[in-house]
Amino acid sequence: MNRLFGLIGYPLGHSWSKSYFDKKFLAEKIQDAEYQLFPVKDLSLLKSLPEIYPSLLGLNVTIPYKISILSHLDFISPVAAQVNAVNVVRIIRTGSKVSLHGYNSDVVGFERSIKPFLKSHHRSALILGTGGASKAAAWVFSKLGISYVYVSRNPLGRFQIGYDELDNEILEKHTIIVNATPLGMNPDIHAKPQLPYHLISDRHLMFDMVYNPPETAFLGSGRKQGATIINGLEMLHIQAEESWLIWNDLSFV
Repeated sequence: MNRLFGLIGYPLGHSWSKSYFDKKFLAEKIQDAEYQLFPVKDLSLLKSLPEIYPSLLGLNVTIPYKISILSHLDFISPVAAQVNAVNVVRIIRTGSKVSLHGYNSDVVGFERSIKPFLKSHHRSALILGTGGASKAAAWVFSKLGISYVYVSRNPLGRFQIGYDELDNEILEKHTIIVNATPLGMNPDIHAKPQLPYHLISDRHLMFDMVYNPPETAFLGSGRKQGATIINGLEMLHIQAEESWLIWNDLSFV
C-alpha cells in the first residue's frame, strides 16, 4: 500500500498541490507515495480521515482551515503556535493510536521567497487580510525587523486598518504590500484588493500569495506603476518541499 499524502480545504479547484507532488514523485522516482485532494466542507471530519485512509501520513492545509484546524490537533509546533496557524499536518500512528501534529511551512516559504527582493528602504509592510497566510507573513516580518500593519475589511485593534484609510502617507511609508487574501485567484482573475494603486511607485515591493494566475490583477496593477512584483509560486514550491521534510521527520517548523 502506497503512503498517502494530501491537501485539505474547501474548495480546492484552485490548487496546484497535487500536480506539484505528482511531478515530484515522478521526477524523484518515489514510487511508494501518492497525493490526493480532500475537499472537506466540515473540518470535524478531519479526525476520521486517518481511519478511512489507513495509509494517510500527512496533509497540507489551505483555505479556510489554517486557523480553525488548531483546535483539532494533538500537538502544535512552537513556530506554528506563535504564528497561530497550521498548514502542515503530520499523522503519527502508534499501534491503533493516531495523533495529529501541526506545523507551519508557510513561514519558510514566504521568508525565502521575499528575502532576496528586500532593499534598505523596505522597512514597513501592509499585509492585506487577517487569515492564516497573513499570520505567516507577520511572523517573518517580525523576525526580519520589519514593521507591519494588517489591512482588513473589518479592522479590529491598533494593528489593523481599513482599506478606506489607505492614503498617500501610509503608502509612502509602507513600501511592502502583501496580498494574503484569495482575491484574484482563478477563476475570479479580475478581482483585486481595493487599494489606491495610483499611489504605488517603483519603491514598492508587492507580493501576492496567490499563484494561479501567475500575474494577478493585484500584481498587474503594481507592475504598471513600476513596482517589483512577486507571485506565490516559489513560496508554494518551498513550503511543499518543507512539508515533505516534515512528513518524513526531517524538519519541524
